[in-house]
Amino acid sequence: MKTILIVDDEIQICTLLTKILTKEGYDVSHSVSGSSALKMVKEKHYDVIFCDYRLKDKEIDGSVLSLKIREISPATGIIVMTGYPDVRVAIQLIKGGIYDYVVKPLNAEQAILLVQKVLLHQSLHSKEQLPAATIASETPVSTLVSPKGRLSQFVYGNGNSSKELHVQIKLIAPTNYSVVILGETGTGKESVAHLIHSQSKRKDQPFVAIDCGSLSPELACSELFGHEKGAFTGAIQAKTGAFHEAHGGTLFLDEIGNLSYEVQTALLRVIQERVVRPVGSTKETKVDIRLIVASNEDLQHAVLNGRFRDDLYYRLNEFTVNVPPLRARKDDLPLFIATFKQTIEAELGRECGEITEEVYHAFYNYCWPGNIRELKNVMRRICLLATDNSLITSANLPEELLPQDVEPGLPPGSDENLKNVSRQAEYKKILDVLQQVRFNKSEAARLMNIDRKTLYNKLHTLNIVL
Repeated sequence: MKTILIVDDEIQICTLLTKILTKEGYDVSHSVSGSSALKMVKEKHYDVIFCDYRLKDKEIDGSVLSLKIREISPATGIIVMTGYPDVRVAIQLIKGGIYDYVVKPLNAEQAILLVQKVLLHQSLHSKEQLPAATIASETPVSTLVSPKGRLSQFVYGNGNSSKELHVQIKLIAPTNYSVVILGETGTGKESVAHLIHSQSKRKDQPFVAIDCGSLSPELACSELFGHEKGAFTGAIQAKTGAFHEAHGGTLFLDEIGNLSYEVQTALLRVIQERVVRPVGSTKETKVDIRLIVASNEDLQHAVLNGRFRDDLYYRLNEFTVNVPPLRARKDDLPLFIATFKQTIEAELGRECGEITEEVYHAFYNYCWPGNIRELKNVMRRICLLATDNSLITSANLPEELLPQDVEPGLPPGSDENLKNVSRQAEYKKILDVLQQVRFNKSEAARLMNIDRKTLYNKLHTLNIVL
């Protein structure tokens, strides 16, 4: 039986969560002080611990307690609860190793889902749910370079990040859990969604993908739920929404964080009730779908900043898959390059020359802000320019991949060249902002009013290595 500890100085919180989780078959204990909770952790192993951030204990508060628990029992999943959310605190605690940071009060569904997520995460790392023979014979996961929808042409990566991603997909795919896929632009989040669908029980049913970033607030409900003829100006005929199109299969909502708050509210109701009412209609229809969503922003931060509904987040986030950026998967670069080259040669109807060492060196030293999508575009360019089966050299590379004439660290000097002065100022500003946000690149880009790709290009140009 899985064990859970509730630590909160409000006894009603302890009682409520104990009652909820005991009904689910867990062995639940509670403590109203940090010091007594620490003694309990030393005497008994707990799989999951809910810990209040602002304990009134004079000896030990919630933030210190969570760190001490990590030292005593690294495998325990710690969920810090707070009534006063703070993004900086959340980032600090998560970097310190806690599993999640949530806002009180928790309802029964949120508490149960959080425990299920922690236990699923633990079983993922112990691989206790996967047969040993399956683990031993697994092929590394597709590294997301396939044409959309053509699963047979996925290319499998050999690096550790790709293997870990594959284990996650193999674990979550057979379930009916909703999945949140997080990853930077260009990492292949939709391809991950395709893989999950292709390995699920719904694989023979529809897979419908919607880019929420392209939906205006006015048309989002129509695209998702459909509309009746004459429902609004321009509705000259009835339209079937994505939920109906995906009935029996999987609905993938890309960049879900771009949906307006009003559409999020409508989406929450559909997910809760599993019924859809088209715009302009009074009739509701039941739908059976598995929902997979994706975002290039951490949705938990969006919740804490008030831009995403917390109840919708908990409905969707039954399991999270993080797709690593290409710069963290350099081991797979040779395979990606070879695969793209072969595909592009087939598209061009001719062979290209061999890629020289200087090109590989440039690829390995580039930060790839556009990830796999950018790599494919670069490969298209260099293959197109490589005529008559000639060698592919640095002359074929775009400017951003060429070595920059900037000294590492840009040390201040007496050079009065305006370009150098500008670079030094830019270098200092970027480092100052990165330190201010604890090297969270998304937050740094937002504060400097640039997109992340621009920031990554500047980090590469200025030789800032993080």
